[in-house]
Amino acid sequence: MTTQTIGLNPDLYHYLLSVSLREPAVLNQLRQETARHPQARMQIAPEQGQLMALLVRLMGAKKTLEVGVFTGYSTLSVALALPPDGKVIACDVNQQDTAIARRYWQQAGVANKIELYLAPASETLDWLLASDQAGTFDFAFIDADKSNYDHYYERSLQLVRSGGLIAIDNVLWSGRVADPAVQDNRTNKIRAFNQKLHQDQRVIISQVSIGDGLTLALKVI
Repeated sequence: MTTQTIGLNPDLYHYLLSVSLREPAVLNQLRQETARHPQARMQIAPEQGQLMALLVRLMGAKKTLEVGVFTGYSTLSVALALPPDGKVIACDVNQQDTAIARRYWQQAGVANKIELYLAPASETLDWLLASDQAGTFDFAFIDADKSNYDHYYERSLQLVRSGGLIAIDNVLWSGRVADPAVQDNRTNKIRAFNQKLHQDQRVIISQVSIGDGLTLALKVI
């Protein structure tokens, strides 16, 4: 996990931000507060949030899904990019972290666009499918416990429409996926997941080396 794009030296990363990042003040404030959180490394990079917002606007997305909220930076990035009648369905289990998120959503004036479900994401995703919401989402972002990535992906693939986009975070895992000496469970789960997506003909993929690695999967079935 990382709060900036991996593989860039500090000078180049600072330059990248200086000529490309257009971060609204409310997002910057949230990012600065999250930097003091004990798990601050779980924050996505600001340039990644900006990319996701651009993709949402480019698609004309109105209904989006997020699996893993933390303090809400990615949720807020997407919500700000949605039209007034847009909606984010957000899944998380941590009431304390999402309390920070709610505060900034309210401050940004987008709380009405976000429905937060505090329950295991697998349960919320299964409920959405049981509620006849398959094929109704334009965009989904997965950034939660790595051991369940495959489950979240399969459910999200059912929930997004044909031509919808799924973005999956941490697929480069701070470079550990490329180190054969690293054999812990989470790293191996991400390796297996990356291999699966490489072969999955239900989607068109591009793995982008932004943040901690972001795979974009466009549903074509």
